[in-house]
Amino acid sequence: MVEKKQRKVILITDGDEHAKQAVEKVAVDIGGRCISHSWGNPSHVSGEELVEMILSTPSDPVLVMFDDCGYQYEGPGERAMRVVATDPNIEVLGAIAVASSTHSCEWTKVDISIDRYGELTEYGVDKDGVADMEIGRINGDTVYILDQLDIPFIVGIGDIGKMAGLDTLKKGCPVTKQAVNLILERSGYRESRKGKS
Repeated sequence: MVEKKQRKVILITDGDEHAKQAVEKVAVDIGGRCISHSWGNPSHVSGEELVEMILSTPSDPVLVMFDDCGYQYEGPGERAMRVVATDPNIEVLGAIAVASSTHSCEWTKVDISIDRYGELTEYGVDKDGVADMEIGRINGDTVYILDQLDIPFIVGIGDIGKMAGLDTLKKGCPVTKQAVNLILERSGYRESRKGKS
């Protein structure tokens, strides 16, 4: 049996149509891969299926979406995320915790947030990408599980592909791209790639 190469993955807690288009765009821009089948509101692909898709990608980093669509506590997106994040063939570089305003909001700790103008902040941000009142935490509907997983770096942002029109596909999804690049930078991924070139 051929040993599978460990894949470098970024988890993203959003999976609607706007998120899908934004994440696909960012993946192309950074030279990575997006598991397009991971989109869904809520997620409809199991963690085991996602692991197979991730391991079959030809290159890193791999961006994967998870969405609970307002399920309280551990919904389908988070169940899939747990399977992906704990698979020994996958190295999670970080996660993007996406804010939401659903009625069954959960919260998670974040290491840093990026507001809709691209400014780093120690505060969480809301769905529109505006800095919130809480330091180091964000409210969302697929973030409950993040604190339970061994994720080295978590970035909080507003609603992917939206944020009052400042993260749209037409504008190149700058906030989403910045969050991905920040995780790649903090993980040392780019430096490790330079060493191999």
